[in-house]
Amino acid sequence: MKIWIDCLRNEHHLPTEAYHELLTCQDAEVTDYLHQQAREVSLTQFGNKVYIRGLIEISNCCKNDCYYCGIRKSNTHIERYRLTKEQILDCCREGYKLGFRTFVMQGGEDRAQSVDWVIEVVTAIRSEFPDCAITLSLGEMSYQDYERLYDAGANRYLLRHETYQSSHYQQLHPQEMSAQHRQQCLRWLKEIGFQTGTGIMVGSPHQTIDNIIEDILFIEQLKPQMIGLGPFIPHQDTPFAQHPAGSVELTLKLLSIFRLMFPQVLIPSTTALASLGGDGRLKGILAGANVVMPNLSPSNTRKKYELYNNKASLGAEAAEGLTLLNEQLKTIGYEISMERGDYK
Repeated sequence: MKIWIDCLRNEHHLPTEAYHELLTCQDAEVTDYLHQQAREVSLTQFGNKVYIRGLIEISNCCKNDCYYCGIRKSNTHIERYRLTKEQILDCCREGYKLGFRTFVMQGGEDRAQSVDWVIEVVTAIRSEFPDCAITLSLGEMSYQDYERLYDAGANRYLLRHETYQSSHYQQLHPQEMSAQHRQQCLRWLKEIGFQTGTGIMVGSPHQTIDNIIEDILFIEQLKPQMIGLGPFIPHQDTPFAQHPAGSVELTLKLLSIFRLMFPQVLIPSTTALASLGGDGRLKGILAGANVVMPNLSPSNTRKKYELYNNKASLGAEAAEGLTLLNEQLKTIGYEISMERGDYK
């Protein structure tokens, strides 16, 4: 098995059966070796620096009804909110003072926050913070709308494809959504010039190892600049409320596999990892991740943006907890970097 890991580090690709063996391997020594190799590659590329991104959750309103998501349109048990342009700029101002040089605007597909409005916000951020990167994670749009956002000054776009396999995608989403369209959006984003991020939920309902291998092969073909992975965590007000959470161990394996496949890619150690275990974020860094995304949103909205139950949003997960985050990172030999951290 270690030969496969060495091959992945050197060749950045494996045959399908090797991915299957790695993902299903229960040998702790092999898994430790996988993480060690990924960690070495990450240290070679980025040193012991971990880039920070300031996450601003701009709206928990969404026109979609994805079966796993806590802010799905049919959930009547949450208090909806939308940030104003001025609130978002205030978040950026606070973040800039704290040292953030990347802002991530994330939200549901909210018709009330039109593309014209988002362009207005992006333009204002770009004008006030010309040295900062602007990342958007606002779902599916047309080619023309993505292009307008790029022209307004947005640099990066995050859009998890969730699962490559069409029938599995339909088990997670309503009929009007499709895996093909999601994948087309990702190709558009790359074509336009965005630094593009995709990824999956690990352990999502009905997911198989073969599904995950198809995801690996799709990401290998797409060649994104960012890859976001997190374990599935259920939300009490969704059809999958009783489904077990995804495996942290399998998520960490995938983190390491993608680090070996793409040495320069930006990989966050996600809030979902931290939410399932207090040291989940640190384990992600030690498995090859090199980005963390503390929450810059107003404190009174953080609990309202609950995609899954018990989302971590305080302490080291919060922007104001950077000192605590840095202290935690130092325990494993890493430290926060205040650079923009663009894809090389």
